[in-house]
Amino acid sequence: MSITEILFWVLSTAAIVAALLVIFSKNPVHSVLWLIVVFFAISGHYVLLNAQFLAIVNMIVYAGAIMVLFLFVIMLMNMNADQEPTKSKWMKIAGVISGGSLTLLLIAALKYNTATTGGEEAGIGLIQQLGKTLFNEYVVPFEISSVLFLSAMVGAVVLGKKEKNIVNSDIANQ
Repeated sequence: MSITEILFWVLSTAAIVAALLVIFSKNPVHSVLWLIVVFFAISGHYVLLNAQFLAIVNMIVYAGAIMVLFLFVIMLMNMNADQEPTKSKWMKIAGVISGGSLTLLLIAALKYNTATTGGEEAGIGLIQQLGKTLFNEYVVPFEISSVLFLSAMVGAVVLGKKEKNIVNSDIANQ
């Protein structure tokens, strides 16, 4: 067994155990923390697939920013078991049916998957290959999206800027 295979099995086991702990944890804050562990395990898989850019983006965006937002939302909601609405029997049955259908769909997709990765030979996932593709083939859409992001940032600053309340200053002067 090579070191890559050992790392794969360790990361896979960590991801599965942490995902189960996300589902079965009673405390929502603990669930979010276990979800961060899942995201780090997935980032480890990306590194094993030679996709370093995806690994870094996954850690920064998902494990960093989105999980912090989840944590703030959970803390601000102040959830109590007394206030939680009871779910009907039909809602529980619908949840089991939809979850089972999704599981069957994933099993069928894995069973009939015959695609080969070819990632190492083609250089897929490397930042150098991504940069070449982005700035050779997609330079115009990249620049258009950067202008759109810039205009969105300017719009957010304008909307967030406090206006001077002329009416209150006039009343205060009288």
